[in-house]
This record gives sequence, C-alpha cells and structure tokens, in this order.
Amino acid sequence: MKFEGIYTPLVTPFNGDFTLNKDALERTVEYLIDAGVHGLIVAGTTGEYYAMSMKERVYMMGLCRELIKERLPMIVGTGAIRTEESIEYAQQAKANGADGLLIATPPYAYPNSREIAMHCLAIDRAANLPAMLYNYPGRMSVNMDDEVLDRLGRSPNFFAIKESSGDINRVHMLARDYPHIQMSCGMDDQALEFFAWGARSWVCAGSNFAPHAHIALYQACAVEGDFTKGRAIMSAMLPLMRVLEQGGKFVQCIKHGLTLRGIPAGPPRRPMLALNKDDKRELDQVIRTMDAALAAIEGESA
Repeated sequence: MKFEGIYTPLVTPFNGDFTLNKDALERTVEYLIDAGVHGLIVAGTTGEYYAMSMKERVYMMGLCRELIKERLPMIVGTGAIRTEESIEYAQQAKANGADGLLIATPPYAYPNSREIAMHCLAIDRAANLPAMLYNYPGRMSVNMDDEVLDRLGRSPNFFAIKESSGDINRVHMLARDYPHIQMSCGMDDQALEFFAWGARSWVCAGSNFAPHAHIALYQACAVEGDFTKGRAIMSAMLPLMRVLEQGGKFVQCIKHGLTLRGIPAGPPRRPMLALNKDDKRELDQVIRTMDAALAAIEGESA
C-alpha cells in the first residue's frame, strides 16, 4: 500500500450533550471527499479516541466505512495503553473493512524499544493489514528509535511512519536509513521540509476545515516539485499552525474551524473545554487571512 497525499484524521462531531452528531459526521466526510483529500483516518488523536469507549470506537469504524464506502482508503487508529486493547481495535478495524491501521506507541506505560516493537508486531500478527506507524514522543514520552524500526522490518506490513517528533534530524534519518518505510509528515510546521526530503503524504488535522490549503501545499511540493510556490503557501499557513499548537487547544481549534465552514463539530469531550470568545476571534481572523492569501497565490499561478 502506498500512503500518498493528504490523510485527514477525522474529528468526531458531538452534540451539546457530547453524543455523536451523525449528520455532522456525514457532512464532514462528504466535504473532505469533495475537496479531494486522499484518505481518512478514524480514531486518531484529533478524533478524541482517548475520550471514547471501546463500543463507541467500534461503532465509529462501521459508521465511517458506510459513509466513506469505497471512495477513499479508511485507516483506523489502534491507540491504547494495553496491547490487548490495541489488538482488539485492530481486529475490529479489519472486520469493519479498514484498509489500514495507524499504530502508535502506548501512552503513559513508557515502554522501551523492544517492548514498543513487540507491541506493534503483536497488532500486526492479529490483523495483518497495511500499517502506518505513529511516532509522537511529545505525547507518548517514548520514541520509535532505530532499534524499533529495525525490529519492525521483519514484517512487510509496516509501510509508513507518521513522524511527529519535531526533530528534523529524525526526518534526515528516516529518509536516508529507512527509505523502505514511507515517511509521512506529522509535524505541520515542518511540512515543507518533509516534502523536500521525499515525504509523499501528510497526516494533517487542519485539513478537516482547510483541505484545499493542505492539498495545495502537497500538490506544489510533492507532485509539481515547485518549492517556490510551496514556500509561499507555507508562509500563508504558518500563522494558523502557530495558533493550533499554542496553549493545548488543538482539538478545540480544529472543531471550531470546521464549524466556521458550516459544519457544527460541537465541543470536545471533557476534560477539555471549548474555546472562549477571544480564542475563537483570533482563530477566525487567522483563517480569514490565510484563505485570502491562498486565493491570491492561486490567482497568481493561474
């Protein structure tokens, strides 16, 4: 399997009482498919998997498969502390027609390199699906180092890695030493650098509400090789990326951004709280400015 293009980790829209808003989810899926994203990820961090029960997560797998049909690849996250739970999610993902898995390091448990590899291999054996690894030491406190990657080379199913460490040296290492594992951008403000080093995909939460901007950067850099245009697009997007990453309000910002596009994504589940008026005002302004800048760039290109 080739992971190429923009993969959107779907938000989970909630009603005011924190129940699933099915209509908003369907509208989000249609909006993203119409915009031209290349794949959808269910039960990623942006989807608030950590705030959902196993029953809810399994239900979401089936519902999203129904909504997506066969129009795009559906990747399902298996994130959990216990390996047994991750295996169950992987098996349920396969039963619900997933095209691949997103396999992260277990949070909080703080496993060593061998334990991380054994965790991933156990999930792989149970489901036998194409998999994208997810390296995010900022949240998980552990790193998928070279020992992990060497051990995982035993399976042909580990096709890609979403690299979210923020360490540019990791990008260099993956590109040079592990060319057989497709490198996917998982650090939004480094997208230009990822594409320069050969990344062919970008897992980007902001594409929930700004798919055209993210697709434009991918198209310019990865498809056309036009990094002059890519730098202009990236410059227009950087203020948004700074707002998204500040103050621990990432999911809230993504949901509010989608709401601004006319799809009510609702509040995040607790313990997180919705944005206040000042936060919303700042995000509104940044998105408007970005949209105008991108429209100007596209006009110049035309």
